[in-house]
Amino acid sequence: MDVRGSDGSAGDVDYGAIGSAYSGYRRPDPRIARVIADALGGARTVVNVGAGAGSYETAATAVTAVEPSESMRAQRSAALPRAVDAVAEDLPFEDGEFDGAMTLFSVHQWSDAEAGLREMRRVTRGPVVVLTCDPELVRDFWLYAYAPEVLDIEARRYPPLEKMAAALGGTGTVETVPIPLDCTDGFNEAYYGRPEMLLDPAARQACSAWSFVDDAVRERFTTRLREDLDSGAWDERFGHLRTQPAYLGSLVIVRAAGHPYRSRPNLGTGP
Repeated sequence: MDVRGSDGSAGDVDYGAIGSAYSGYRRPDPRIARVIADALGGARTVVNVGAGAGSYETAATAVTAVEPSESMRAQRSAALPRAVDAVAEDLPFEDGEFDGAMTLFSVHQWSDAEAGLREMRRVTRGPVVVLTCDPELVRDFWLYAYAPEVLDIEARRYPPLEKMAAALGGTGTVETVPIPLDCTDGFNEAYYGRPEMLLDPAARQACSAWSFVDDAVRERFTTRLREDLDSGAWDERFGHLRTQPAYLGSLVIVRAAGHPYRSRPNLGTGP
């Protein structure tokens, strides 16, 4: 049985507490959307697991969204289909029901990522696409110099890429996703060249890792970063990022290719 937060959130984040302004800061970036659409390879019917407010659902023609958080479902645009209230680990769909599947910035929040990925593989006869972060690279971001606790938490939360590949059948590819300088999807690395944005508490709240640290960490981060921006110390060390067109960080797409679907054997006892 899954354990949920106050609004039905599954996994390690209670979006009833932190997700009220999520859609205002986590707006889909069209360049990342193109990468996702390319990875789906033209799949028409796609299940979007951990769909949140519906970012990137234009990547496919017909999307079935799955989202356990009531507050995130409420932030979905009226133009989008209503999301199914379910968790990744127990998808209410038939074997091989969809042409493709995707989960975007979600797998690290599931209570059992490998079980959820196996479920995605079960219900999908085509490609399974996972937008996630490589935990081996998370700490390479400049934020680690100011709030190491946040990225230590992120590195522990993200499943290792090899475990994800195994859960998806042992085949697939990993592609680094370039993050544009003016990225509209406000995850931590999206602000690689705009450090001032992370002084905004609402921008930080839209990145779930910040919900795992206490006020002392947030206050220390704010004080140190503001001081270094005022003194020019941040720019001396990282200022080249302000004009770098794209950042190759920890953001990756794990893609498992489609396979000829085979139904489960009939285990009935009748003739």
